[in-house]
Amino acid sequence: MASVTFRLATAADLPVILALLAADAIARSRTGYLEEPVPGVRAAFEEIAADPNNELVVGVREGEVIATLQLTYIPGLSRGGMRRALVEAVRVRSDLRGQRIGELLMQDAMERARARGCGLMQLTTDKRRLDAHRFYARLGFEASHEGMKRPL
Repeated sequence: MASVTFRLATAADLPVILALLAADAIARSRTGYLEEPVPGVRAAFEEIAADPNNELVVGVREGEVIATLQLTYIPGLSRGGMRRALVEAVRVRSDLRGQRIGELLMQDAMERARARGCGLMQLTTDKRRLDAHRFYARLGFEASHEGMKRPL
């Protein structure tokens, strides 16, 4: 099996990233998951790319994007001013799951976070994603808090 490398996403990666995000039943049930990079999506990508506290990372194998996640670095006053990293939108192409690509992607994210001075990585995962819960627990994540969301 060819190795996977990780890099920051480029605008050319957007169609594949959107396909990875949309290739999920839970994600498809939400509004805003489009497979085409409409102007709002392009603007969001540009904002992420320009923000030094955000990274959109892709996993590449044999020249093809096969995984993605977004990292946000958050400075905070609690815990003595400790920085933390927030992980969002973790996806591995569905036909490649079970090959430890997600684990490599998360290890890369943790290395990036440590390099940025983060002492904690956090994420939320939909309560219906039982496989994801087991995956994150295997990587050492603990379900320590109850997450809440509210539309604005």
